[in-house]
Amino acid sequence: MDAVERLQRLLSIVSWVATQPDGAPIDEVARRFGVAERELLDDLGLASMVGADSPDHDDMPIEFFVEDGRIHVFLYSFRQPLRLSPEQGLALVAAGAGLLAVPGTDPDGPLARGLAKLAGVLGIPVSESVEVDFGQVHPPTFHRLQEAVDQHRQVELDYYAFGRDERTQRVVDPWLVFQDGGEWYLAGHCHRAKGERVFRVDRIEGLAVLDTSFTPPAEPPTRSSYRAGDHEPRVTLDLDADARWVAESYPLDDAAELDGGRLRVVLPVSARPWLERLLVRLGPTGALRSADEGIPADLAAEVATRILRRYGAV
Repeated sequence: MDAVERLQRLLSIVSWVATQPDGAPIDEVARRFGVAERELLDDLGLASMVGADSPDHDDMPIEFFVEDGRIHVFLYSFRQPLRLSPEQGLALVAAGAGLLAVPGTDPDGPLARGLAKLAGVLGIPVSESVEVDFGQVHPPTFHRLQEAVDQHRQVELDYYAFGRDERTQRVVDPWLVFQDGGEWYLAGHCHRAKGERVFRVDRIEGLAVLDTSFTPPAEPPTRSSYRAGDHEPRVTLDLDADARWVAESYPLDDAAELDGGRLRVVLPVSARPWLERLLVRLGPTGALRSADEGIPADLAAEVATRILRRYGAV
C-alpha cells in the first residue's frame, strides 16, 4: 500500500469510527478495513498529529483514545471548509460508482442520490461520466460467500482452477471477499491444499455453505489475487521489448535490463499449464532461459509440438 492509499484508508477509518456514539471495538475496525490492529493504532496516532505544527496546536482537529478495547474518535471543527477541485470531485464520483457496482448495493439508495447531487454540481451526468465493471459474478454466490465470511462458516466449492486446467472439490475456511484488478476473489484456508489460497469468484461452479464453523486469523490476509510461495518453482525468461508487458502483468522475483530494450525476469510458476499458455502467447518474443527442476528447458518447443499434433500438422 502506497502513501496515498494508506491516507485514503485512514480518512475512511477516522470518519467511520467518529460516527459511532460509543466508539468501536479494535478488532471490528481492523476487520472492516482490512488492517492489522497494530498498524491501525499506529495510523490513528499519525492522524492525531494533524495540526500539530500550527500555532494553535492545543486545539487539535482530530483526537482519539482507546478504552476497554474500543476506539473513540472525535473530529473537532476544521478551520477551513472543504473545497473539492473538479478532479477530486470526479474521483469521488468514480469511487462511488465503484461501490454502486458491488452486487447487492441499492441503485436508488442514499449513495446513489448523493452521487447524483455531486455530479450535478460538477455538471456531469453520473450515468455517462464513468463506468465501473468489477467483473461478472453470480449475485447469489457472492452474497452467500459474504454471509459465510461474516458468520465464520466453512464452504464447499466446486472450483475450476484455470492455472491447472482442472475442476476440483474443496472445503475452505472463507476469510475475505475482495476485489483486485477488476475481479472478485475469495481468500481463505483450503483444507485440500492445507494452506492459504485465493479463488476467483467467477470460477466457482458450485457452492455449499456448511454448518461447520471456524476461527478466522487474527491478522487479515493481504488483499492480493496471487501470492507466490517459496515452494513454487521459478523460471527465467528473456523478453523482447514487445513482451515487457509480462513484467507489468505478473509478480516477479527479479528483473534486469538487457540491451535493445529487452528484459530478463525471474517469476514464480503457480502451475505448469499456466506457464505453457504464457510461452505460447509469447512465441518468438520470449525465451525460457532457465528453470527449476521439473520444468524442461525445451518446454516451449514441447508445447508447440503438442498443439501442432492436435491439429494434425505433425
